[in-house]
Amino acid sequence: MAALSLRNLAKRYGETAVIHGVDLDIRDGEFVVFVGPSGCGKSTLLRMIAGLEEISGGELHIGGRLANHVPPARRDLAMVFQSYALYPHMTVYDNMAFALQLAGQGKEAIRAAVQQAADVLQIGHLLARRPKELSGGQRQRVAIGRAIVRQPGLFLFDEPLSNLDASLRVQMRMELARLHAQLKTTMIYVTHDQVEAMTLGERIVVFNGGRIEQVGTPRQLYNEPANLFVAGFLGTPKMNRIGATVTDAQDALTVRLADGTPLRTAVAPDAAQAGTVVTIGIRPEHVRVAAANEGNRLEGVVRHVEYLGDQLLVHAVTPGATEPISLRHGADAAVPRPGEAIALHLPATACNVFGADGQALKQGVTKVSI
Repeated sequence: MAALSLRNLAKRYGETAVIHGVDLDIRDGEFVVFVGPSGCGKSTLLRMIAGLEEISGGELHIGGRLANHVPPARRDLAMVFQSYALYPHMTVYDNMAFALQLAGQGKEAIRAAVQQAADVLQIGHLLARRPKELSGGQRQRVAIGRAIVRQPGLFLFDEPLSNLDASLRVQMRMELARLHAQLKTTMIYVTHDQVEAMTLGERIVVFNGGRIEQVGTPRQLYNEPANLFVAGFLGTPKMNRIGATVTDAQDALTVRLADGTPLRTAVAPDAAQAGTVVTIGIRPEHVRVAAANEGNRLEGVVRHVEYLGDQLLVHAVTPGATEPISLRHGADAAVPRPGEAIALHLPATACNVFGADGQALKQGVTKVSI
C-alpha cells in the first residue's frame, strides 16, 4: 500500500494556473474521492499523481518518497480510465495478462494473478471472451482487473463509471466498495457525480477552480459544509439558502429576513456583529410543516410538489427568501397543494450560517429550543 502527501502542488500551462498550491495527505489503504464541477482540476491533479502531467511546483510524495520526477512505471500505481481501452482482438484473459507478459513474468505466475483478479471481480467465466461479447459493466470489470493483476500500491480511477447507464453505475459502485474492502489498497477516485462521491469515499475532497474547498467524511461535508460552494454542490435538492441580517442576540445568533421575519440559530452570538449580512442554509429534510404557534416560522405558498415514490419534495415561496424553499416529506405525508398556504419550521440547530465571504460560521450553541 502507499500513502500520499501533496505539498503546495501546482500546475501551470504557460501563464495559466490550473492547480493552485494543493496540500493534501492520503493514508495507506484509504479510499478518497476527488469531486467537483467540470474544469475544477480534479482529473489534472490525478494525472499529476500518475506522472502523466508534469508538476509545475510543490512536492508529491508517494510512500514517503519524493515522486516529482519518478517515471509513471516506477510509481507503483495503476490507473483505470473512463474509456475501457481494451484490445479488441484479445480475449479477456489476454487483456488482463498483457502487462504481466511485458514485465517478463512466467506463465504460471501470470495465470495465477489473472485467475485471482477474475475471482475477485467475479468474471472468471468471461476469460475466453473478447470485448465485443461483453456488456459495458463487464468491460469495466476487465479494465479494473487489468489494473488489479499488477498488485499496485495505489489505484487511480478517472471517472470509470461515466459510460455506464444508471442501474449499472449503482451496481458497479457496490462492486468498487467491495473491492476496496477486500484489497485494502489505497484508492483515489475522480468523479463529478456527488452520489458516487458520497457513497464511495471514506473521505471526500471537494475541488473548485483548482483549489480544495473542503476535505472530510461524507457526513461532515453534508452536515457541516465549510462554505456556500460545498453546501450547494452536495445534496439533491441542494441546501436551501436565505439571505438575512444579523440582529442583537443574547444566547444565540439571531437574524432577520428581508421581510422582517426573525430566525434563531445555534451559532454563538459573538460569531458576527449586528448588521452583518449573512446567508442561512438548511437542508430540505430538516424543514418541516410548522405546528401552531411554533417559532422559527416562515409563512409561504406552495408552488410545486414532486412525487418521487418514497418521498415528496415540496417547493414553497416565502416572502423572506429570494428562491423557493424545498422540504422533503414521506410519500404519505399530508401537505398543501400548489397555490395553498403553508407554514414552515426551520429548527435552529439545523440552520447553517454563512458570512458575506461565503464561509461558514461555526455553531457554538447546542441548547437552543426553537
